[in-house]
Amino acid sequence: MSDIICVTARKLCSGDFWGQLEKIAEAAPKYIILREKDLDEDEYSALARKAMEICFHSETKLILHYYWKIADELGADSIHLPLHILRELTAEDKRSFRLIGASCHSVEDAVEAEKLGADYITAGHVFATDCKKGLPPRGLDFLHSVCESVKISVYAIGGIAPENFGQVIEAGASGACVMSGFMRSSDPKALMSKFNRK
Repeated sequence: MSDIICVTARKLCSGDFWGQLEKIAEAAPKYIILREKDLDEDEYSALARKAMEICFHSETKLILHYYWKIADELGADSIHLPLHILRELTAEDKRSFRLIGASCHSVEDAVEAEKLGADYITAGHVFATDCKKGLPPRGLDFLHSVCESVKISVYAIGGIAPENFGQVIEAGASGACVMSGFMRSSDPKALMSKFNRK
């Protein structure tokens, strides 16, 4: 099983997003998180339906993002949430999902997310990235501290490439999230091969 998670950002695609998503699903990362933060609930719901259909025909698990009520309505069993949304979910809400992820930016966030029932967290941003232009990266020491603070899986996010992937694993991460690399790759399978060789 791959330890790479694809995080989508359809605006980074140079071509057709749906075609790219199909290629990514075929490349078999561990998960695809359908992020798309600019969409409202109705727009996200329509996008999620189509993405679920694409991933249903592959072996890659799709995780919906932010709009947990839509995920529940669509019968999705996995959700990734910012910490402030995870705090609002009741125990009954959480039971709707087999897999819950949370975005964390500090050791305190990570510890809280684990206590709130997150199954995994993403921690970052670890390296400099265009997605967070002007914001200094938190670095590998930050990642190591987060990994040491929790028992659940930690996936590094931010500027991850095959060249530095080994460093995040050495810091204690279970794997890493990749956004731009997947969205812009003409061959996601080849990209996955580069990560799997590390």
